[in-house]
Amino acid sequence: MFHEPRFWTALAFVLFFVIFGRKIWGVIASKLDGRADEVRKNLDEATRLRREAEQMLEDSRRDHSLAQEEAQALIAKSNEEAEKLRAQAESDAAELVARHEKMARERIEAAEKMALRDIRREAAALALAAAKDVLSKKLAEDPDLANKLINNGLEALPHAFGDKAA
Repeated sequence: MFHEPRFWTALAFVLFFVIFGRKIWGVIASKLDGRADEVRKNLDEATRLRREAEQMLEDSRRDHSLAQEEAQALIAKSNEEAEKLRAQAESDAAELVARHEKMARERIEAAEKMALRDIRREAAALALAAAKDVLSKKLAEDPDLANKLINNGLEALPHAFGDKAA
């Protein structure tokens, strides 16, 4: 038995653990406790980070819903403003058409008045020319008629001016 290497190996093993066992066990236990503490810290940190992430997700969802509501309100307001602008444009266009129509009617009326005035002048000129021709023929036939017309005209002159010249 003392000559077998297995005996000496087993004895060395037992002696090694008897002599250094407490020290090694203390070191191994402290390392394992340190590792357990580190794992615990990591788990606590992971839990805290998860809570923060969930809070951030909730905040993000709330912000997203608020942004959607604001966007919908902005779209509705834009639609209302566009409708007001369209109605104003229609009103302005109708007013512009009415103004142009009124100006066109006024121009037509002015042109009609000018045409009537020109026709009246032309008619008066034709009537005067015709009267001149008739009178010249009548006066050429009866010379006393000219004297009678001149005398009658001179006598009626003060009455034509309202008796102011007399």
